[in-house]
Parts: sequence; structure tokens; C-alpha cells
Amino acid sequence: MGFRHFSTCFLLALCILSQGLAKGAHGFACNWGTRLTHPLPPQITVKLMRDNGFKQVKLFEADPAALKALGNSGIQVMVGIPNDLLATLASSVDAAIAWVNQNVSNYISKNGVDIRYVAVGNEAFLKTYNGRFVNSTFPAIQNIQAALIKAGLGRQVKVTTPLNADVYQSDSGLPSGGNFRPDIHDQMISIIKFLSQNGGPLTFNIYPFLSLDADPHFPKEFAFFDGSAAPVVDGSITYTNVFDANYDTLITALEKNGFGQMPVIIGEVGWPTDGTANANIKNAQRFNQGLIDRIVKRQGSPKRPTPPDIYLFGFIDEDAKSIEPGPFERHWGVFNFDGSIKYPLNLGGGKQLVAARGVRYLPKQWCVMSTQANVQDPNAFAESMSKACTYADCTPLFPGGSCSGLDVRGNASYAFNMYFQTMDQRKDACNFNGLSVISNINPSPPQSSCQFKIMIDLGKHERKSTPPSDAPKLNSKVMLLLSFIFTVLLLLCV
Repeated sequence: MGFRHFSTCFLLALCILSQGLAKGAHGFACNWGTRLTHPLPPQITVKLMRDNGFKQVKLFEADPAALKALGNSGIQVMVGIPNDLLATLASSVDAAIAWVNQNVSNYISKNGVDIRYVAVGNEAFLKTYNGRFVNSTFPAIQNIQAALIKAGLGRQVKVTTPLNADVYQSDSGLPSGGNFRPDIHDQMISIIKFLSQNGGPLTFNIYPFLSLDADPHFPKEFAFFDGSAAPVVDGSITYTNVFDANYDTLITALEKNGFGQMPVIIGEVGWPTDGTANANIKNAQRFNQGLIDRIVKRQGSPKRPTPPDIYLFGFIDEDAKSIEPGPFERHWGVFNFDGSIKYPLNLGGGKQLVAARGVRYLPKQWCVMSTQANVQDPNAFAESMSKACTYADCTPLFPGGSCSGLDVRGNASYAFNMYFQTMDQRKDACNFNGLSVISNINPSPPQSSCQFKIMIDLGKHERKSTPPSDAPKLNSKVMLLLSFIFTVLLLLCV
């Protein structure tokens, strides 16, 4: 009886201690894209993540500077493999072994990077790829898994593959009708079965913004978590937002194919702030605050009350990303390109977003259209605008963008300045057929979201990556308190 009593108390104390450790590790997750002309230095970016409670990050490729900065940071990493490497990795186990050695083993052992996942490909089954990566994705997954096992990392690092939500569908239009697309059904089942056997999760990207932006008839309020749109009733379940409906369509597809308990990660979800009418600060703040609230409350969906890990997309704006999907593609960041705050977010527990510190900028000067310039010369004007917007980001000038309300001179000034800044303010970069001049007066319209940027001065930042000295650890006072409670409980049980 005494032994049973002691055992019960011991387990109770152990549970309390483990719960405290689990709570201490809880945080947010994000995507860190690196397609920028003037990237925020990696050490500052990692510090920004830690300052705002981000404990997990997904990289789209094994960027050396980013991985080194993440060393000993306390941030768990999912490192991605781009689609253009899939064919090579699928055809050769040796290629997969070489990739793992260089991009996983190396950073774990030499830099102390906490790599937890390798994401093989990125939305490889997307319909717009027309099957280009369908046959190489699964073999690449198998070879990377084999390479991780060979490196002795099979238990520590799990394989996954981020997929777009278009891999599943519903003929009824309701979540209960969910199943995988017929054209890739067999490949999906093979991948899911393999990942399940090896302890790897499925990763899916869900974008309510794209549902709204692509369909003028989509009920806008249904895109938000606090919306007032008419709910969608599916049997005994009522859906009040498209995220839950979309996610449960996936869960239904998994259940129908015998994988109802398969772990799922939401690899990307977010809202952009520029480039189209729906991509604006107000909508982004509303959506992302609702998302953060769910994460803080640990709220799942009707079919899966236990929430998945959710990676917010994205962390920082990327001015060099392809805009083929749309002009909004460069503006998904919760933070601006320089780590400044776009809009406030309540992170729970009274915490608010904090901006990056220690960022150094180019001089406060702008390239604008000269007041003496003649806008009636169509050839010179068109040629200058084309030059500027070919090599710099002019997406805020697109219809519905934050700077779309500027007049002709304003449009030209914005384009000229973006080119000037992108080219590190070289004097010859403000030469547009005699139409431009360098000014020390900020041309940004007052009380407007349209901002004429000044870029980061990369030359002023140290390029050498060093492990952060203030890597987050479980608070020592918390550890002492938990240990004290643990000890007292054991003493009481004796």
C-alpha cells in the first residue's frame, strides 16, 4: 500500500514537472524566407524571433547564413529542399546522403542547430506544375529518409513534405466529402503510408486569403476567424470560417483512406499586406490576430480538437520573390523587410510584438521625379518606369496596392526611389533620362500606408555569424520552483 501510494505521488510529481517543461517550450512557429535584395542580418532576424516568442521556424532551403544564426538559439528548425533538387535526390541515394551530410548533420554537429524536420519539396503536387514533380517526390522522400538513418539521425530528424491544399477536394463542397485528388491519389497514399511508418508528419499549406482573392463571389467574412458570414452546416458540425472547413476536409480525406490519426502540421498560413485590394494592413491584422488567438488558446478544429503546429507565413517581407502567383507575394511578412512592425498583434499574456533592434540604414535620401521633368515625353517616361520596376519592387503601385492612389509623378517617384534604394543609392542609380533628382525630403504621403523606403545598409552590418550569447533557456526561477514542488510532493509521499 505504501509503495503504491509512493508510486502514485511520484508519477503526479513527474507529471507536474513535465507539464512545466512543456509550457516553457510552447511558442509560435513561422516561415523565414530569404528572397530579399537587402536581407535583415540573420543574427538580428533570429533575435527578433526569440524576442517575439517564435520557437519553431521553417526554411525553404538550407541557407548557410540562416542555419548558422539558428545555432544554439533554442529554435527548432524545419529545413526545406527546393523542388528543383527533387529529380536528383530521387534518382540517387548517394546524392541524398551528400545533401543530408552537408545540410543537416553538418549544422547539427558543428553549429548546434536543432533541426527537427527535413521538408522534401514545396507544394510539389500543385496543379499549376502540371505533374512536373509528381514522379520524383516520393522517391526523394525515401532517399532522404534512408540518408537520415545512415547519418544516425532517423529518430531525431523526421521527414515531411509540404503540400498545397489543392491536393484534396470535396465533390459535395462540404468537409465530409473530402478526399485526395484522383490524379495523385495513389502517390498521396504511398507518401502518407511511408511517413506514418517512419514517424513523419504531413505538412499542408492553407490560405484563406487566396480563396478570397481568387473568387469575387467568395463570402469575405468567412475568410476570418471572427467573421459574420452565414455558417456552413455539414451534418452535425457547423463551420464559421474557411480555415476550419478546409482543414477538416483534409482530415476527412485522411480518415477515408485509413489514416485518421496521421499527425498534421500547417506549414503555411497568413495574410499579405500589399499588392491587391484584399491584401492590406487591416485585413492582415484581423486574420493574423485571430490565428494567434487560436494558437494561444490551443484551439483545434471541429474534427480535430487538438491543434496542429501552425507555421505563420511569413516572418518578413521578401522584395525579391517571384510575383507570378500575384503582386501580393512579396508582402506576406508580419514584419517589414527591416524587422519593423507593420501592425500590432497581441501575443497573449499581455505581450505585444516588438521590432528588430540594431538595424542600420542607408542615408536618408530619396530619388524622386524632378519638378522640372516633362511627363509628356512618353518614350522617356515609359522607358524609365520599365527600367525601375524590372529591377525593383513596384508591387505597391498595382491596383489596390498601398501606393496605387498616387498621381503620375508620384508613381514615377516611387518607382525611381525603389530602384535607387535597391541599387544601394548609387549616384548613377538616380539617372532616368533627366526625369529624376535626389532629395533629402521624405516623399511619403502623410497619413498614408504608402511608404517610400530606405534600404538596410548591408555594409554596416557584420557578416560573420556567431552563436547568440543570450539563447533562450527555461527560466531558472521556474526550474527552481518546479524542482521545489517536485521535492515537496515526494517528501509528503514518504
